[in-house]
Amino acid sequence: MTLAGIAVRYSADAELLFSIAEQRVMGMPAVAITSWTVEMLDELPDSSERLEIIDGVLYVTPSPSALHQFVAGAFYRRIYAYMDGSGHGRTVFSPSDIRRGDETRNRVQPDVYVVRLTSGRLPSEPFALRDLLLAIEVASPGNATLDYQVKRRLYLADGVGEYWIADPESRVVTRWRGRDDRGDALTDRLEWHPAGMAAPLAINLQTLFDEAR
Repeated sequence: MTLAGIAVRYSADAELLFSIAEQRVMGMPAVAITSWTVEMLDELPDSSERLEIIDGVLYVTPSPSALHQFVAGAFYRRIYAYMDGSGHGRTVFSPSDIRRGDETRNRVQPDVYVVRLTSGRLPSEPFALRDLLLAIEVASPGNATLDYQVKRRLYLADGVGEYWIADPESRVVTRWRGRDDRGDALTDRLEWHPAGMAAPLAINLQTLFDEAR
């Protein structure tokens, strides 16, 4: 069941009744309230759309296209092969929840991410943004504000080591390496060298995008 056209009812101290379909703007807050919690999100009907909350604001993005998933999968395979057995990080493919700050009012799902290992061990779940060495989002039509502005500020301010946005249409990856980084638009080769790894991971981006077609 999708959320379009559904009136969602949540009962707590007071009853909240609204239509998400009428108030949703892709890549922007889904509804004009700032009181969403993870518990409220879990009360919603199952949906193919991605539902994330940031500081109590609900964001809804469409179910990913096949191309979106192919690109995410191509990144996942390369990074998994690079990190596997290293003892420094584990690679994860969404849907998988990440929390920050007030964990009751924040839940995001990067398309692909690498969680840092400490002494070869994963941090406790749910993982926090500060636990991530890398977060990747694959851009989809209509969610540019969410990926390029909201999530960029969120991820980098909360300690994610690097943030990449892959755009399958323009075949460009934009990379940020810190909250003050203006970002690099990469079209040919991307290198990533997290601490502790003997050599960097080198990705031929045009080969990756060709593989995903």
